[in-house]
Amino acid sequence: MFLAKKRLKLFCFFCSLFILVLLGCNSSDSERNQKTIILAHAMHLTHPVSIAMESMAEYLDEYSNGKLNMVIYPAGQLGGERELLELIQIGTIGMTKVSAGSLENIVPEMRVFSLPYLFRDKEHMEHVLWGEIGEELLETGTKYRLKGIAYYDAGSRSFYSVDRPIHSPEDLRGMKIRVMPSAMATMFIRTYNASPTPLAYGELYTAFQGGIVDAAENNPPSFYTSRHYEVCNYYILNEHTTIPDVLVLGTHVWDNLTEQEQIWLQRAVDDSVELQRILWEESVEESYRIVQEAGVEIINPDIEPFREHSRPLYESFRNNTPELYRWVERIQQAAE
Repeated sequence: MFLAKKRLKLFCFFCSLFILVLLGCNSSDSERNQKTIILAHAMHLTHPVSIAMESMAEYLDEYSNGKLNMVIYPAGQLGGERELLELIQIGTIGMTKVSAGSLENIVPEMRVFSLPYLFRDKEHMEHVLWGEIGEELLETGTKYRLKGIAYYDAGSRSFYSVDRPIHSPEDLRGMKIRVMPSAMATMFIRTYNASPTPLAYGELYTAFQGGIVDAAENNPPSFYTSRHYEVCNYYILNEHTTIPDVLVLGTHVWDNLTEQEQIWLQRAVDDSVELQRILWEESVEESYRIVQEAGVEIINPDIEPFREHSRPLYESFRNNTPELYRWVERIQQAAE
């Protein structure tokens, strides 16, 4: 069933692409000179990240005077984050937005963002992402044909559960918790003696209903826009990870752009980042209000016991991947 749905999505995509080609054959010379960037992502249309990407397409059309066009396939039409990264690598699409947690499966340096309690506070996170360290990390994917072009703020991820309130790490014992397809996320959940359950984001709602998982973890806007609050009664503000979203462009696309076109695209991207940060703050507040009105109990636990549970992960990182741990040291030093 899953493979059939995936094939259907790709069939629809290639039909759409064929129509675009046919339209191009009947267009004017100026339209034929237009370059099209195909962006696909898995976010819901109402999510602030999705809105920012729609605005990015509008900015790009304005700045390039129509010479660069962006066609967007939202809401997982062409697959989940892992599939979309693979489609970029083979040149089928040009751009996507993924969590750094998904990107780490291809670009190992991105694993650093999945370490719990990596950032001291929001100011520390912003200093790293939009500074020298963040820029260097964006470039680490180019050897895999994936050029990181910007970060979107994805806030902090916290646990939410169907019917068990969580006040301490011990409350997670034995729970089946949905995780992203990330080695670090899996290791993190196991430190709580819980069962990590990798599952596509789009399948999570029905997984809650069917008892396949007891809990998950994500930021407040995603908890709201996914409508998971309809089947989960508790949102626990332990804020264990701050994993950014990453706008990823295929190197085959970037290298095919002129210097001026790269400037137009980067400007449109940067403006969408600024818009997304504003939308994000507004969405967080709105999400808290709506889910509480729907009956979700928001729990504010003592975070220190959760932080203590993360320390073995840092030791494992230091001992097993010293080349990656150097990124951790640089990030921690940036807080000083």
